[in-house]
Amino acid sequence: MSDGSPETKQVSSTDTTPSGNAVNQDSANNFSERYNDVLGSVNETLNKVDWSQMGKYGKAAGIIAVVIVAQVVIKGVIDTINLLPVVPGLLELLGVVVLGQWSWQNLTTSEKRNAVFERVQSLRKEYLG
Repeated sequence: MSDGSPETKQVSSTDTTPSGNAVNQDSANNFSERYNDVLGSVNETLNKVDWSQMGKYGKAAGIIAVVIVAQVVIKGVIDTINLLPVVPGLLELLGVVVLGQWSWQNLTTSEKRNAVFERVQSLRKEYLG
């Protein structure tokens, strides 16, 4: 056994490492320095961007976002309607009736068929070139 008492062999750790508020203050200073560095690099990057072109990109991103949201909403509405027991059959019947009426009004004579064909051709030239 050793002659020294256990109290003399203990090493004081309070002299080398900060404790309590000192540790929190050092980490806060370190964080604020890193935060300032990151903000500085972000500002430098943003200053290099050609902001005159951002209107085009913003509009495109907005249109894409609106289309995605509209598709999600429409899908939700259609799925909800399909869960109702009678409504899908009624909607199919309504579609058949509307198609029948349109066909009767626009396809019964050759003159009407030619007019529909000309409208389709003009729309094709207008939108597809």
